[in-house]
Amino acid sequence: MTNYTSCDDIQLMDLLRSGDRAVYAEIYERYVFALLSHAYNKTHSREEAKDIVQEVFTTLWAKRESLQITNLAGYLFKSVRNIFLNQIAHQAVQDKFLQSMEQFTSSTEIPDHLIRERQLMAIIEREIAALPTKMREVFELSRKENLSHKEIAEKLGISEQTVSKQVTNALRILRPKLGALAWTLLMIHIK
Repeated sequence: MTNYTSCDDIQLMDLLRSGDRAVYAEIYERYVFALLSHAYNKTHSREEAKDIVQEVFTTLWAKRESLQITNLAGYLFKSVRNIFLNQIAHQAVQDKFLQSMEQFTSSTEIPDHLIRERQLMAIIEREIAALPTKMREVFELSRKENLSHKEIAEKLGISEQTVSKQVTNALRILRPKLGALAWTLLMIHIK
């Protein structure tokens, strides 16, 4: 097994393109704590910071063959910032949608609206029920009972990393199956 600690970032990126997991592990070890600190300074939440950093490294691995990075550190830190900004933008859209839903529910058409909302919630629940058993259990503890990844890990006797991966995979499965409105309702009502 090669020791990659003496390699510079450009060499690591060249080796990463070949799919070498040891190189990926070296990049992770080299940057994870600095990225977690950077993400925490932006979010002020350890769980959100962990989720952001996990997404950065997941994307790095997934796009390793096509990335043309000349400054790995810059790329990683910029990825943290971009994910954080996307979350802020998503929250703004979600808040605006919630505000419009509140205005809509105050109108005279409440019964029709409630029927549609119940139908959408039924679709969401059906898709959640279709998730693999362990993934569904972790997802429901996270989104419905609002438990942290650490609390879920302790409750189920699994690692926090497994919990985080299960939640990420559940969201990845649900997102394409649900339309934009149903996805927004999922984020509002279940979160």
